[in-house]
Amino acid sequence: MIFGRTQRKPIAIPAKTVKEWKYSTCNYCSTGCAIELGLGEQGQIVTSRGHAGADVNRGKLCIKGLLEHELFDSPGRGKVPLLRERAHQPFAAGSWDAALDRTAEEIKRIQAQHGRDAFAVVSTGQLLTEEFYTLGKLVRGQIGTNNYDGNTTLCMASAVSGYKRSFGADGPPGCYGDFEHTHCLMAFGSNLPEQHPIIYWRLKEALEKRRFPLIVVDPRVTMLAQFADIHLAITPGTDTVLINAMMHVIFKEGLHDADYIARHTQGADELRALLADYDPKTAQHVCGIDEDRIRTVARIYAKAPRAMSIWTMGINQSTHGSDGVVDINNLNLITGNIGRPGGTSLSITGQCNAMGTREWSSCSGLPGYRQLEKPKDRQRVAEFWGIAEAFFPPARGLAQTDIFPAIETGEIKGLWLVATNPMTSMANQPRIRRAMEKLEFLVVQDVYEDVETTQYAHVFLPAAVWAEKEGCHTNTERRVNLTRNALRPYADSKPDFWIFNQMARRFEDRNKIHYPATPEGAFEEMRELSKGEGRTLDISGMSYDRIEAARGIQWPYSEARALADEARIGAADTRTALRQDFLGDARLYADGAFQTASGRANLIPVRFVNNNECPDAEYPFWLNSGRVVEHFHTRTRTGKIGNCNKFSPTPYMEMNPDAAQALGVEHQSYVRVVSRRGDAVVMVQLTQRVGRDMLFIPFHFHDCVNRLTLGLLDPHSRQPAFKQNAARIEKIDQREAARLNLERRSF
Repeated sequence: MIFGRTQRKPIAIPAKTVKEWKYSTCNYCSTGCAIELGLGEQGQIVTSRGHAGADVNRGKLCIKGLLEHELFDSPGRGKVPLLRERAHQPFAAGSWDAALDRTAEEIKRIQAQHGRDAFAVVSTGQLLTEEFYTLGKLVRGQIGTNNYDGNTTLCMASAVSGYKRSFGADGPPGCYGDFEHTHCLMAFGSNLPEQHPIIYWRLKEALEKRRFPLIVVDPRVTMLAQFADIHLAITPGTDTVLINAMMHVIFKEGLHDADYIARHTQGADELRALLADYDPKTAQHVCGIDEDRIRTVARIYAKAPRAMSIWTMGINQSTHGSDGVVDINNLNLITGNIGRPGGTSLSITGQCNAMGTREWSSCSGLPGYRQLEKPKDRQRVAEFWGIAEAFFPPARGLAQTDIFPAIETGEIKGLWLVATNPMTSMANQPRIRRAMEKLEFLVVQDVYEDVETTQYAHVFLPAAVWAEKEGCHTNTERRVNLTRNALRPYADSKPDFWIFNQMARRFEDRNKIHYPATPEGAFEEMRELSKGEGRTLDISGMSYDRIEAARGIQWPYSEARALADEARIGAADTRTALRQDFLGDARLYADGAFQTASGRANLIPVRFVNNNECPDAEYPFWLNSGRVVEHFHTRTRTGKIGNCNKFSPTPYMEMNPDAAQALGVEHQSYVRVVSRRGDAVVMVQLTQRVGRDMLFIPFHFHDCVNRLTLGLLDPHSRQPAFKQNAARIEKIDQREAARLNLERRSF
């Protein structure tokens, strides 16, 4: 008997002749994989592969990286600037001068009529770092609006806030190499196999060499939870209760590192006083983890010679996100697990260059982690750029999540969106739609002209994709890596660096600032600004050649250290050096000295206040969202790639079979999911990965889960709560639902 088709057509991968390989860095997630792009005989990119000499990925790539070469001529790419008088009218093609002139004129008109802050700029985490620096110089030094932020507020703001509160400065203190040294790893709301597959491979490789306990805290049975030794299916939004209860046990049983606490921290007495209220017997009724399991996990973590914590959006995307990060830091500080190999608090960043945004874009302050609130920082940057210090505001303006409500109220009249798509990515989508319709002027700058937000734009600026440009990324572990220009921009699209430089010329009537002609010139300015002052963010020893030779260098890496390295290896030409010849600091705070005024880390008491939107009789399900491995963010790119889209082409919802049976819902049927904000139609996938009171929907799809999400903000970070929402299920006509789904896929 022959099973299957008798005339099966095997998959054939055609041979691809590569004339030249170009060094680059993957432009999807924050892992920071070094890749090589293969150029064919005509100079076109025909394939991509992982770079075997890079420490981050060691030759490996996930499905997105392997198919990344297909982006350059994918459908929907912007060819020329587009202009129109009113949103929703037909666009007309225009010249770059016409589009940039119109944009500059509208910015100046709005600011003249309503004040400088009436125009806002929202950037991204996906540009090259030199472009972030140049945009920050333009916005802070010439346009002058204080309402300027990046869409990294949606993913990493709570990590930034938590690091600053605990350690006095931003910057993940650990690295991927810590997997190889730890004796216990605890992952909070982090599904590495689907979110960051190569980081997961690094973890899996470490586990195969040396077994250690893997503890996963997640309401859903994610892939990582399936591989864990212990899975804590926590009640959504209650991570701080669990961590407080763990610390209660650690202090009560004398498992804390008293010497480290005494020498390197402050606030221990206040923390211990709060923890008295969080005994496991009480905490179990809030966080959903039984008291014996809390005690077991606390003992495993505290008794491990070295233990580390990682987290992703399950912590950050919450009204308690910043507190969650602070509490993870508390846990590691009281056990002495900061700055040690295998002992760290490591946030796993979302976007490819969210770290570059944090470091150099000036969104939350000024370049190089400088603060608008500090006169010496304002003075240093003003002198370097050659402008008056008084041009800078004395404090940061609105975050992205506050900019859209300010559009609603009429405080903000115009908006420039750079490589971000809020009509899919922002929570409470119906409210965002109403805000967009109120704008007097919107300019969208993106690689693709068919992004959903473009429907509200008055001007569209077509940008080049990453390998059509040159510059750096910074990954999760503070590793700066390089993208070499591989081919010319598509059609009449332009590098973002060029666009910002051209726009700057139109604001020289305010401040005339020097802009380097090349990204490498901008990098040289960044190097200068990073020097001295006891700064951790020191990249002064880096150069493009050194970065490529090392396949990425972690900061801090000072000029003195680079000179010492060159003297040690005796390499006149750094391009012939090896990656181990130029190594920055793998870890921060190894000396126990922090960036606070006292030099000590802050132990901060975190009291849980339940302001989550919880299920009730009308909306009986927790609604959660997250990633799938095939797609990235709003599918602007991966939705165009055949093999990415083929395996995940349509919105779906994970639902527990017992809950479905009670409602008469069948596998692969369509249902309407309803929240207090709106509704969405999705296909049901029955699975035991979610509990009876929980639903899960990937967030990548337009007009889907973010029609439902709440968007209540963390008070410290202003990051939205995407994860804690209440919803109900309604049965619908299946033929009508299938028709709607086809319409959505053809958008």
